[in-house]
Amino acid sequence: MSGGHDVADARLHRLVNALVRRGLAVEVVGLGDPSGAPAGVASVRAHPRRGLSRRLRDALTLPWTAQGRVLVVIAPEMVPSAWMLRRVRRRRLAVDVYEDYAKLAYDRQLGPAQRAAAVAVVRLSTALTARADLTSVADAHVPPLRARRRIVVRNLPDLTTLPPPTDREADPRAVYIGDVRRSRGLVTMLTALEQAPEWTLDVVGPVAVADQPWLDEWLATSPAASRLRLHGRLPPARAWQIAAGAWLGLSLLDDTPAFRDAVPSKLYEYAAVGLPSLATPLPRVVELLGESGAGVVVNNAAAAAAEMREFAADPGRLDTLRGRALAWAESLAAGGSPYDDWAAQVALLVEAKCVEEN
Repeated sequence: MSGGHDVADARLHRLVNALVRRGLAVEVVGLGDPSGAPAGVASVRAHPRRGLSRRLRDALTLPWTAQGRVLVVIAPEMVPSAWMLRRVRRRRLAVDVYEDYAKLAYDRQLGPAQRAAAVAVVRLSTALTARADLTSVADAHVPPLRARRRIVVRNLPDLTTLPPPTDREADPRAVYIGDVRRSRGLVTMLTALEQAPEWTLDVVGPVAVADQPWLDEWLATSPAASRLRLHGRLPPARAWQIAAGAWLGLSLLDDTPAFRDAVPSKLYEYAAVGLPSLATPLPRVVELLGESGAGVVVNNAAAAAAEMREFAADPGRLDTLRGRALAWAESLAAGGSPYDDWAAQVALLVEAKCVEEN
């Protein structure tokens, strides 16, 4: 279940899909439109997105409405309440941590008091997460580094939600899929679009409230506004349908504390659908793209635009990168699904709870 996340969240879909493949009945509780929830679940309860006070209330109460023998939590603010549920009702608790939330607080446009409160919640949640029956993290560096039972579930693609690779369209088109905010490259990619007039851009994902005024101004004044298509939040399967036929996938993240040691999951997903990545030089991104040849690293918007113009003039160079991206994706898929390994661990918790009840 997820309290602070939309039921269309990509990581939630990957985890739930693995549980369903394992033959487990899954109840999803979260936010947003119920139609965006993963397929094959036993039930969905999705609440509208509301203000901070409602989010805090949901964090305290939603875990207590879940019916499953094992409670899976992927929202840090829900961990304290879920931990109490574990103690009072003796449920099994699995917590999934897919980002370094303490560092992420410094990427958000928060006031000092808000940031301090967020970090305090993260610290409490991290301490309790380490004591859960199962703790999964998206990368080796993600806290908690020590836990009662900790496994790494890398943010690799779930191929069941991705379309097969398709031929690129005749005209250059880039795509970005993910949260839309400054720290994730909003300004950089739109500035690059302005300087690469041959290109159009599809952006799939929710726009951060703090960045919406800037985006509205850009849409009203930029000569490139007609070449941008905003799709908002979509479930993963529908989001990646928009990537079919595109030329490039964008991952122009800022060098922030939260991103510096991370590997954006979209690099893997772009490769799986045959899209080379255009990415900023985060250390592990540089390493991965250097080893795989599945994309190009650029330092800023001007460099990104220059690469895009060169690709438009020489599509053959792009096709070479596309071939390398597909080969890299195939090598990743050969290693099996970390989500299925995780689902097997959750199934053991379910079995243990069933034995306890009988």
